Amino acid sequence: MTELRRTSLYAQYEKYGAKTIDFGGWELPVQFVSIQHEHERVRTKSGLFDVSHMGEIEVSGSDAQAFLQKMMTNDVSRLVAGCAQYTLLCTSDGGTVDDLLVYKRGEQAYLLVVNAANIEKDEAWLRQHAEGDVVITNVSDETAQLALQGPLAERILQKLTDEPLAAIQTFCFRDNVQIGNVRALISRTGYTGEDGFELYVKTEDAPKLWTQILEAGGEDVVPCGLGARDTLRFEARLPLYGQELDESITPLEAGLGFAVKLDRSAAFIGQKALQHQKEAGVPRKLVGIEMTGRGIPRTGYAVYAGDQVIGEVTTGTQSPTFKKNIGLALVQTAYSEPGTEVEVEIRGKKVAAVVVKTPFYKRTKQ
Repeated sequence: MTELRRTSLYAQYEKYGAKTIDFGGWELPVQFVSIQHEHERVRTKSGLFDVSHMGEIEVSGSDAQAFLQKMMTNDVSRLVAGCAQYTLLCTSDGGTVDDLLVYKRGEQAYLLVVNAANIEKDEAWLRQHAEGDVVITNVSDETAQLALQGPLAERILQKLTDEPLAAIQTFCFRDNVQIGNVRALISRTGYTGEDGFELYVKTEDAPKLWTQILEAGGEDVVPCGLGARDTLRFEARLPLYGQELDESITPLEAGLGFAVKLDRSAAFIGQKALQHQKEAGVPRKLVGIEMTGRGIPRTGYAVYAGDQVIGEVTTGTQSPTFKKNIGLALVQTAYSEPGTEVEVEIRGKKVAAVVVKTPFYKRTKQ
């Protein structure tokens, strides 16, 4: 039996009452108190997540931008130093290798933040296509990541730094910032649908920063696990690789066309296939569904129109915010319009549902 990997914060889990699970080969907290409690606190106050299992890959060199333009669906040339961009890696037939963030640290220096389960695959994919003056360095093992999310995140974090956090715009960052007594890259990004920050520090500094943030926040911050992270991102319609995305699902089918720049002059891997799919019309679309019958739509459940299987649920749960049984489903485009009545097969029985608009949740900006 393979031993599970642990982040440098593992020793903190027991102190705060974490229940851990095997998540892609990592022993990580699914919850500390309860998913419902942690979800609600992030929506109303703030929550602190250990996401150190995520991968970080540096790309540098005089040809770094040209290389990333070839690899990424978004337009990396539009990035300015100090800002980040959501993008995807695709196969030549348009399937999704991974979705990720690209941080531009300088004219020849970028940081890619990739999904934990895809670190080795992504690194191999990048190295396979590298050419020119490009240096690829996997720094995942020496990098930890914390995420402080929620409407009070800025107020709490500001107690630990002289950096004016209000000046950091969404999808921008500051590098080498003093927070408490550690140095960090601080980014106004997140995976919850709320305002907040993601903090990248040396692995050995993460426990110290974790403790300092919880002490600074007091009753306004709680440690959160993967369970709440999943329900929060789901309500905000943020995709999870392996469910809403994989190599058989294109970014266009997943509704991520905003991160696919097909009109770029510099071609990227998968561009022709995605251009063809857009012109022909995507065969499937990721939609929201709400159960009108009794039952919770779970990942992998078949979706029907009459006697015909038209797709399947990618993620589903009882929404902690709305107390409704809702899901995301990849269905045939003909059945993707809001208001379309469908059925979900739950334990061998078809249960009524309806296609609804997404995101289910969108925060009110202060």
